[in-house]
Amino acid sequence: MASPPLPAAYVERMTTLLGDEAADFFASYDRPARPGLRVNPYKITPEEFRQRSPWPLEPVPWCPTGFYLPEDAPAGKHPWHAAGVYYLQEPSAMAPVEQMDFSTVEWVVDACAAPGGKATQIHDHLRETGILVANELVGSRVKALGENLERWGTEKALITNLEIGRIATLQGSNFGEVLVDAPCSGEGLFRRSPEARTEWSVAHVEGSARRQRALLDAAARLVAVDGYLVYSTCTFAPEENEQVIAAFLDDHPAWTLERLQLPGATPGRTDWADTTHDLSGMARLWPHRIEGDGHTIARLHHGSSGRNVEGEGDSARFDSRSTEKATAILDAFLDESVPELEYYGIPIMQGDRLFLVPEYSPLIGELPTVRPGLWLGTAAPGRFTPSHALALFLNPADCTLVESLDFEETARYLSGETLTKPGKPGWVLIVFDGFPLGWGKRTGDVIKNHYPKGLRRPISSWMAAAPS
Repeated sequence: MASPPLPAAYVERMTTLLGDEAADFFASYDRPARPGLRVNPYKITPEEFRQRSPWPLEPVPWCPTGFYLPEDAPAGKHPWHAAGVYYLQEPSAMAPVEQMDFSTVEWVVDACAAPGGKATQIHDHLRETGILVANELVGSRVKALGENLERWGTEKALITNLEIGRIATLQGSNFGEVLVDAPCSGEGLFRRSPEARTEWSVAHVEGSARRQRALLDAAARLVAVDGYLVYSTCTFAPEENEQVIAAFLDDHPAWTLERLQLPGATPGRTDWADTTHDLSGMARLWPHRIEGDGHTIARLHHGSSGRNVEGEGDSARFDSRSTEKATAILDAFLDESVPELEYYGIPIMQGDRLFLVPEYSPLIGELPTVRPGLWLGTAAPGRFTPSHALALFLNPADCTLVESLDFEETARYLSGETLTKPGKPGWVLIVFDGFPLGWGKRTGDVIKNHYPKGLRRPISSWMAAAPS
């Protein structure tokens, strides 16, 4: 089915903005979108993945863990995807996080985190040094965010569902890096999404710009003095990019725009905003200049003339009796099933769910969370059911019971089938190619399937990626 034509008003405004480049820009819409993936470096190195990949890969120049895929690669149907070995991500969307500096920060906020691509990428950088607050305001999008973070094996991420201003009120200026990948008019989605074309209008652009200015103002309240805020969109409209940044700099004299250098990027256009600020430090990735759908990025520095603001939240308090109970439940399960695991954090109960909260989480105070850390499992009297998130976090070498499956067995497992595998009874970590996929529970010769029902697909879907 052919995509709807580009909106006439969009063609007119981009022709005016781009001048001699307009023909090449519009011609890029006739080319198919270029798919990409980003490797999970805590499960496999990019070099090893490239050697083992069943598809030819080309590196994404602005992301050391990113690769371009062939258009017909069934990467979303491969068990490696289910195991969190890689994240399918549009290549230019990998650029904003690579403009952040995680070398000294303890806390990072991804303000608009769903569906989780940039959040998982931040976690790659932050895993050894700090904690991520992955926030998503739209409640219907939080589920996808949680699923993608757990598939990635994240253990130092808190998921919140709050207005950014609420986080700023509770926490104050305590964050060294904040990412605002802002909801926008989505002009960079036109190659992939017919809906994005039909929903576009000048009014949509103007409404998006108003929301982006408010979001950026709220996010700035989170950033500590000498910290940074990265703003990005997947749209080309100056109203949502240069003009948003110019308005921000007008209203926040303690902030400055840093200069970005990205392969293939062009500078921001000061002449596209009525401002005295030099906006050439921004970076624009255009679909007719790079292999990707396009992004615009700005990196803002909170200068020393600003001031930190204390939040209103109290220090986090953990009920000692609940923590003692949670620790006993966790240790009993680990002694039986994962005896080699050394965990770092505070086990807590929320209802019947057991979480591992990062051990310096009390520094952040009381922040309402959807998930306060790694979800370990669900406890009931005399019974503990480990979570899918825990399975994807674990190293198989730490586990007592492990079953490694071939491709066809893996397809059967991922479709929800029971497995016949004699062995010791108990919780079994199911593994493909050395990568955990989920849990099964063995009784006698049968392993009952505990792969989440919402993630199961027919065997034929998984076998589409089987090696020939």
